[in-house]
Amino acid sequence: MKLQHHLGGIENLGPVSTETRVFVEPWEKRIFGIHTAMMAESAHLSDALHAYPVQDLPTSFRNDWTWASLRTGAEDMQPFEYFKYRYYEKWLGGISQFFVDQGYISAEELAEKTAYFRANPDAMLPEKPNQAISQQIDAYLQKGDSGAHALEGVTRFKAGETVRIADPDAVDHTRLPGYLRNKSGVIDLVYPGTFSYFVSTGPDGIGEPMPVYRIAFDAADIWGPGKSEARTTLYADLYEAYILPSP
Repeated sequence: MKLQHHLGGIENLGPVSTETRVFVEPWEKRIFGIHTAMMAESAHLSDALHAYPVQDLPTSFRNDWTWASLRTGAEDMQPFEYFKYRYYEKWLGGISQFFVDQGYISAEELAEKTAYFRANPDAMLPEKPNQAISQQIDAYLQKGDSGAHALEGVTRFKAGETVRIADPDAVDHTRLPGYLRNKSGVIDLVYPGTFSYFVSTGPDGIGEPMPVYRIAFDAADIWGPGKSEARTTLYADLYEAYILPSP
């Protein structure tokens, strides 16, 4: 797994930020808004449980954009760059690179616009009101893009069962925290139904609908007795592809 992914338990990484504000700078709200608008216009919504009129939207955006897309963009950064930038700066970098890679804008055009607004911070931003897209965004925020499906048959594991976490090959994006790999835990809850991830992670194993489990870990089993508070339990929601029978 890449160095910057899921750093829980690694020592000497510097002070932990205790910032409680969701948005520290005004521009961060705009980045969150751009991401939300992209999600609401994403082609993957045609397969969501709620029926969205994606094909009829008056938009030139015709790609899939999910949380996986956003996370992959950030996680694909060079590790030292990843550590250097703040949370929404990584969002900005991932979104910008996506639009360049997909041909919506060239790197040269992006550089020109960046230079212009940096030199003219009070310049008006482009505004193109679109009622249909506004309604789509409102609907998406209310109904989401759930990938939940009915369970056919029985789950592979059941509550109370001791299991071991897999250690699949590292890929561009994963939902498996690095510090849980090869650790043992107890299934605390089996969520009803099955859940898709919309984006296949290839050899990592997730994408198609599958059961999801809440697994309880003794913190001492993860980080050692000397680095954990006594009687501390960590819970993690994990896809079935990441779970193995206990040896």
